[in-house]
Amino acid sequence: MSSSLELSLSDYLTHTPDPDCDYVDGRLVERNVGEISQGDAQTRTSAFILFNVRGFWAAVEVRVQVRAERFRVPDVVIVRGGRPAGRIITSPPEITVEVLSPDDLAADLQDKIDDYLQFGIPAVWLIDPERQRAWIHTKEGAREELDLVLRNPAGDLEVPLGAVFADLI
Repeated sequence: MSSSLELSLSDYLTHTPDPDCDYVDGRLVERNVGEISQGDAQTRTSAFILFNVRGFWAAVEVRVQVRAERFRVPDVVIVRGGRPAGRIITSPPEITVEVLSPDDLAADLQDKIDDYLQFGIPAVWLIDPERQRAWIHTKEGAREELDLVLRNPAGDLEVPLGAVFADLI
């Protein structure tokens, strides 16, 4: 992440920065917004859920309140059931997805993953569009998804990596 700026919670909630940022314990933390391959992976993941998977709702870059003073903006959020009420997701979604951009730092990504899992999100999908690889992070640990299908821990949500990567080998 490139920089941070101190900001009150009320200012964060009433003045959306462009692009939106994470809010971590009183600091506005910039997110790497990525390039074409990252945007494509975000859009394709969300669209696949919306148009092909019943019982789940997905969107790109929606705020998730993981603690009282901590908001994260995952690249994609997947919620069991319909569209959530309100402006911000305040209950653990089924999955959050982070799509790697060239400027992402491992420590920053791990902090986000830890926040999501501590909040009660069952799994975090980490997608690398440049290498066409993906990992699933849960409280039990992380593993690369070698069979080319991302799944939730409950086993009722599957996204083939061919749907995420336009030119999957």
